[in-house]
Formats: sequence, structure tokens, C-alpha cells
Amino acid sequence: MPALQNPMMPLLDTAELPADAVEVGRIGDAWGVKGWFKVVSHSAAPEALFSSKRWYLLPTERGAKHFEGARLLRVAEAKEHSGGVVAQAHEVVGRDAAEALRGSRIFIARANFPSAATDEYYWVDLIGLDVLNREGVALGQVKELMSTGAQTVLVVAYEALDAAGVAQTLERMIPFVAAYVDKVDLPTRCITVDWQPDY
Repeated sequence: MPALQNPMMPLLDTAELPADAVEVGRIGDAWGVKGWFKVVSHSAAPEALFSSKRWYLLPTERGAKHFEGARLLRVAEAKEHSGGVVAQAHEVVGRDAAEALRGSRIFIARANFPSAATDEYYWVDLIGLDVLNREGVALGQVKELMSTGAQTVLVVAYEALDAAGVAQTLERMIPFVAAYVDKVDLPTRCITVDWQPDY
């Protein structure tokens, strides 16, 4: 059964999700009465939200879905407010329209992210990179990154044989700090670290 159209749902153009789309957050509650809405960012540094005026929305994964497929949201303004992010879009007029978008997942084309500073990397660019130590021993591939508060940690997945000789996927945690990370080479998709397989 198709999703029912919420009568308050803004008329957003259907869109093709860009091949390099990255999920950067979701729409939270309405903010004020003029169509502004809060954004729950997936990053503590939401520069990508500020740099792009074209956000792509997918329906919420939980609860009622008010639209299907990808939709284009043309952002008029996004700014920091009280430690969070608020935004306004051309198609969203009034509080009810903003509320109708609540829970929608926000994607931005990776090409629209601002350039990272020297020795800074977007997490999305590190996922899937091979990790080698100084001796050239393969330690696995970056599966995800975790913030522990004090530092960021690479979660590196690798294959190993158990006692019965059956392959299993395990994880090792490597702090993403200069003391352990020698080099990140995005063109060759490789990270060199000062780390041993038995750590």
C-alpha cells in the first residue's frame, strides 16, 4: 500500500540521489512558525550542511512515511543556533510544513563538501581504506570510525582463522592520532600505521 500524502507535506521535486551522496543528518522538529526546522547533524562539525544549498531527502526509517523515493530540498539558509543547526528551505512555508518533514534523512553530494584542511579528513573518505603497518603487514580495512570523546578510533575489520580453521571477521581498534598514524594516502586508498597485528 503506498504511503499517504500528508496534506501539510511541502511539494518537493522528486530527485535522483547522487552517486556520491553521504547521509549527514536528519530533520528534527519545526523551529518557529515561518517554516524553519531543526537539523540533527551526524557530525560535530556540520560544515557540509552549510556549504550545500541542495539537500536530498529520503523518508524516515521509523514511523509514518509521508513521501517515497528521494526528494530535492532547496535550502535558503542553514546556520548554527544554540549548539545545533537550524535551516529554512524555499519549499517549506509554515510550521506545519516543517513538521511534515520531521525524521527525513538528509543526504548531500560528497562533491559539495568543503575542502578539508591539511591533515584533516572526512570520516566518509576513510571508510574502506586498507590499513598497513610500517613493515607492510596488512591489518585490514577501515569499517567505521568511533569518537571516544578524547580521540577518534579507526575500527579495522580483518579476517582470521579460529581454532577450527574457520575464517571469521574480527575487529581491531587503532587510535586515529599522530602517534600511531603515519600517513593517510587517499589516492592509493591506504593508511600506514605504527601498529602490530598482535596489539
